[in-house]
Order: sequence, then C-alpha cells, then structure tokens
Amino acid sequence: MTTEVRSLREFKMPDVGEGLTEAEILSWYVKPGDTVTDGQVVCEVETAKAAVELPIPFNGVVEQLFFPEGATVDVGTVIISVAVAGEAGAAPAAVPAPAPVAEAPAAEAEAEPERREVLVGYGPRTGGTQRRARRTTTTKTSVTASKTAPAAPAAPVAPAPAAPAPVAEVPVGERPLAKPPVRKLAKDLGIDLRAVTPTGPDGVITREDVHAHAAAQAAPAAPAVEVTEVAEVAEVAGVEVPVSAPTAGDVRVPIKGVRKATAQAMVASAFTAPHVTEFVQVDVTRTMKFVRRLKESGELGRDVRVSPLLLVAKALLTAIKRHPEINAQWDEAAQEIVIKGQVNLGIAAATPRGLIVPNIKDAGSRTLSGLAVALGELVETARQGKTSPADMQGGTVTITNVGVFGVDTGTPILNPGEAAILAFGAVRELPWVHKGKVVPRQVTTLALSFDHRLVDGELGSKVLADVAALLEYPKRLITWG
Repeated sequence: MTTEVRSLREFKMPDVGEGLTEAEILSWYVKPGDTVTDGQVVCEVETAKAAVELPIPFNGVVEQLFFPEGATVDVGTVIISVAVAGEAGAAPAAVPAPAPVAEAPAAEAEAEPERREVLVGYGPRTGGTQRRARRTTTTKTSVTASKTAPAAPAAPVAPAPAAPAPVAEVPVGERPLAKPPVRKLAKDLGIDLRAVTPTGPDGVITREDVHAHAAAQAAPAAPAVEVTEVAEVAEVAGVEVPVSAPTAGDVRVPIKGVRKATAQAMVASAFTAPHVTEFVQVDVTRTMKFVRRLKESGELGRDVRVSPLLLVAKALLTAIKRHPEINAQWDEAAQEIVIKGQVNLGIAAATPRGLIVPNIKDAGSRTLSGLAVALGELVETARQGKTSPADMQGGTVTITNVGVFGVDTGTPILNPGEAAILAFGAVRELPWVHKGKVVPRQVTTLALSFDHRLVDGELGSKVLADVAALLEYPKRLITWG
C-alpha cells in the first residue's frame, strides 16, 4: 500500500526578458494555504522593461511567500515554495529555504557563498548577491525590529507619529479592498491601509482616502496641505511620491524599473551614436481631411481607431520602402552596417511606469487597415501596463508623438540600436501661402534624428522630405506604396 507524501518545490524569479538581473514584486495573487495548478498566475512583477504576470509551473499548495509586495528580487532567487503530492518513499526536497528579506541580515552576510542554479537566461553563479535596498525603508525597519532580539532603539532624527503596523505583515487574505495603484501609493507614503477609512463603492479605498489619511497623520510642525499638494502634483506628472513624512522641500523619487532602464538607454545612445536632427514644416490640411473621411466612412473597420499618427506611420513606412538603407543598425564588433530585412516600427508611449517603446513587427508589410489595428492594440496594451518584453525588443525605427502634449517639435534621442527616430509635432492652424494666397492651413513640424555613422545628410534629408510630401498629399500613399 502506498501513502501519499508531500515534498516542497521552489519557484525562482525567472529572467522574463533578455539580460535582466532583478524584478520588483508588484502583487501576490495567492497566499500560504492556497491550492495552485500548473500555469496559474501567482504574482505580477515589474522588470526594467515591463510588468509581467508569472505562472507557477506545477500543482500543489502554497507553503511560503519569501518576499512581500514591493520587494526587489534577483533573478534566480526563490520567491515561493509549494507543497506537491508525491509517491511513497519520496524524500522531501533537501534545499534549505532562504530567509525572508527582512530577517537575519547578519546571518546572510556571514554565510559562505554557495553555487546556485538560475532558471532562465543566466548560468550558475555564487550566492550572497546583495539586493538593492529600497529607499522607503520605514516599513521594512519596523518588520526587522519586530523579529530580532530586543535592543535599545536608535534615537529618532525628528519627532514623528507612531508608526502603523507594517504593511508587509498583513495577511494577503485579510487585506482591505484597494486597487494596485492605490496600494502602491499607500506603501510609498508609509500608510497601513487597514487604518484608512474607505469612501469608495463596496468599501473600496481610493487615492483620495489615502491622501486624506496622510494629511490627518501630518506632524503639527508642517501643514498637512503641503503633503497633499506634493502628492497631487506628482500624481499629475505620472509618478508616485515616496515620502514618509510631511515636507515642503525636495521630493525624491526612486529610479527603478522602466525609468531606470530608460535613463541608462538614453545616456548610452546619446554618447554612443552621433545624433543629427533635421526639421521640416508641413501643410497637413489634406491629411487631416483624409483622417476625418476615414473616421466617418468606417472603411478601415467600425471598431478601428483612426488618428493622424496612423497616416504619419504609413508615410514613414512608405519612405523607408523607397530608402531601405535608413532601416539599419550599426554592428560595432563586426564594423558593419546591417540593413534590416523588415521594419519593426516602434511607437514611444508614456505610461505610469515611464516611457516605453513597443514595436509593431514587420509593420512595412501591413495594409493601412492592418496597421491601424496593430497600432490600436499596441496603444491599448501599453495603457493597461501589459506590454510584454518581447514587444519592446527588435525595433528598427521609432515614432514619438510629442504633438499630443501640445509640443511643436523636439530633438528626439535614438532608441538604442536604431538608426532613426521621427518626432511628430502638434498640428496647428497657421497662416500659409497656398495657391498664391496667404490662408489659414493646418501645419505641423516633423523632426528626424538619425545616427550619422550610417545615415548621411543626403539619406536623412530624402527620408524626411518623402514623409513630408506624403503627408502634404496623402493620395501619394497609394501611388508610392
């Protein structure tokens, strides 16, 4: 007769992109004691490229979550253990469970480095990697103090209200109702959601509830309105304010995730590729009329979103077809220019997590209708924060639509590895000479930045001139394409 025994299996943080070394745990979808099945999503993590949901690769019962939400974890580190059913005589896994992030840091420092296997993307490496410390450590300090031997507390720098119960200690199943952005805001402000009075429908805590609670907890020396105003200004700018006490001075925002990757990429691009930027003003009156006609007729599809950006994208793709040398990359190691066989068109998108550039694969082979569908899907996915790392890899040329912010033009920096980027400015009604008379026309400014190592002035000028000509007379999209 066989008896069922259980053994522990561990799931490590995988490399969900190319060359990533860490990821931040945004949300856990399970808690200890929950039953999970192969392929079930157990958590959402944010890498330097995107937010990604992680599925568990086996069946069982959740034994332990090793890191709280908000923790930054190295690739290859165990994040969850699951008790799985096994046959009689099977020995439980002998792999020692790693200590949670907040416990016994001294023991980790003294432990002898050991050889650990990494799931995806990296070979074996020694243990003992020091993780990057979070800047908002009020909660983490409280967790550590509660789990170590009693010691005399350090003298506080300044008087502060009593710290709430650590957010990381709250059992997953007992958390108050709140959306993930609201949870992150509360965490950055050092607020325990259990102490916040909800005003949303069905007892859901809103951003306003968190701001109101932060104001109520403000120290008398600093008016509560200052914290609220700082948070609201930062919220409009698309960032969260990681302040744990009221302040009317500087605001520090941790550089991590997408913003960190963007900063590094832009510095590398600016100081590696010699940038040249050219500008041209274009009468796009006919293009704007064409966009209105496509919207009203529905000839591209009733559910297809049509915008001026669609026509700009089609014009750039048509220009690249006429001048394929601009769809290229510089191979430093081989000292070669690689002209790419297909155009993967990147569209710069501003998201709450920072600027990302997903791309439409083989955009040059798509019809206007197919391009419109792909563009709509790309924008919607980016807005939802669900853009996958694969969608941001392999781009060959990019469009950045600065016009949506009311900006006329700029000098865009190349996406690393690409030869050109086109900035599409705001469309404005301006006095323009048309058929020998000065009349109001709809005008925009285009800016093309290119890598002068592989794109000379003649090639860059021809591509920009073609895009301008196609937008001035959009019927040419048919005859030239």
